[in-house]
Amino acid sequence: MYAMFFKRFFDIVLSLFALIVLSPILLVVAILVKIKLGSPVIHAANRVGKNGKVFRLYKFRSMTNEKDENGNLLPDEKRLTKFGRLIRATSLDELPELVNILKGDMSIIGPRPLPEIYLPYYTERENQRHNVRPGLSGWAQANGRNSLPWAERFELDVWYTEHISLWLDIKIIFLTVYKVFKRDGIGQGEQRPVSLHVERSRQSLNI
Repeated sequence: MYAMFFKRFFDIVLSLFALIVLSPILLVVAILVKIKLGSPVIHAANRVGKNGKVFRLYKFRSMTNEKDENGNLLPDEKRLTKFGRLIRATSLDELPELVNILKGDMSIIGPRPLPEIYLPYYTERENQRHNVRPGLSGWAQANGRNSLPWAERFELDVWYTEHISLWLDIKIIFLTVYKVFKRDGIGQGEQRPVSLHVERSRQSLNI
């Protein structure tokens, strides 16, 4: 009942409330991003949502547009500034995702959305993470954030889809806030399951 009806209602109410209350912070961060990193202030990227539907996810940009002599963007680690690391570590870069939640692309709580390039490499069980809307935070983030191996994160994502409840969502919200303030399990940016999927693609090709 909660997952089918009330979860979406709470998403709308909470995301709208958060956008209003946090609007001064959103404005300040936007101005700082403009000054320190340039335009565009908002970075939009394709992500996979519920039932495998692709949507545009919004975040504050956290890297510069620095390029080499051939006009190619420098590696991420060279474009990620101290300011960029700060807004990632505090999750301030993810605040624009509240708009995605209000639109219905995402939920407050759910598996973190990943790029569509990885869709062919999920196992049948892992693909169940797309049975629900992706979230601003999820069960995997509440249990370790970026410090967990990808296979374990996916298993936690699937476990969440099988045990959705109001009280579980409330628990995840409080655990996420605690970990953000504690800065626990934080990596150097948005990590992607490259090694896991490279290994699986090699296995499929018998390499």
